[in-house]
This record gives sequence, C-alpha cells and structure tokens, in this order.
Amino acid sequence: MHHTRIDIPEKARRKLAIELNARLADAIDLKFQAKHAHWNVKGPRFIALHELFDRLAAGLDAPIDDMAERITTLAGTANGTLALVAKASTLPAYPAELASGTAHVESLANAYAAFARALRKSIGVAQKQGDDGTADLFTSISQEIDKNLWLLEAHLQAET
Repeated sequence: MHHTRIDIPEKARRKLAIELNARLADAIDLKFQAKHAHWNVKGPRFIALHELFDRLAAGLDAPIDDMAERITTLAGTANGTLALVAKASTLPAYPAELASGTAHVESLANAYAAFARALRKSIGVAQKQGDDGTADLFTSISQEIDKNLWLLEAHLQAET
C-alpha cells in the first residue's frame, strides 16, 4: 500500500483494494466479452445486436476507470493488465465459437448476472470495512449492470 492521509485504516484499505481489484477484473473481462460478441454476432438481428453489444462494452469504460481510481485513491495498486485480469476474473468463460445473436445474448446475460451478483456481495464487503464511498461506487455500478442485464433479457423474452 502507498502512503495516504485517508483515515480508513490500512487493514481495511487492503481488503477494499482486493475487493475492488476483483470487480475491476470482472468488469474488464465483461467489456471484452461484449466486444467479442459485437465482433462475432451473426443472424437476422445482426445490426441491432452489433450496436447493442458495442454500447454495452463502451458503458463499462467509466465503471472500470472509477474502480481503478478508487483503488489508487485508497493507496492500492489497480491490477488492470490482461494477464492479471485473466487470472482474477470470476465471470464464466465466454464461448469463443458463438455466432447466433441469441447465443451471444444468452452468454452475455449470464455474464452480466454473475457480475451483478458479485457487485452486490462487494457492497456488503465495503460496508463491513466502513467505506461508504466504495459501497456507493459498487451500488451505482450494480444499478447500471442491472439495467443492461434487462436490455439483454428483453431480447430473450417472448413477444406479447
């Protein structure tokens, strides 16, 4: 840990940095899962899904940056290299061979749901460490992830 004048005890900051780095890895993985889907989607809904997947990937840029900067604000080190992310992500591996729009939507929906669950767990960890700022960050990210999960699930639900 680096030196800081932030009054959160170092032991708590260490735990927070670990939790933030875990969600950072998940978010970076999720961004590239969405880009993979964007590049590889095929089928009759191609353009709509191609644009949706690109929008989902871009929507992760700010949360990724916010989590990385929160780690460094707490005097930790943000682990953002692809090698570190690959080791740390808790998301299900994205199937490389997918092509159909529905298969990509299903896989991304599963990844978004897993990330949302992890974020809700992380809110509790941050609260337990007495860091409302980090808890609020996780909460705001989880709200956006839930919204994007809804966008994906809407493609999987039957038309009425």
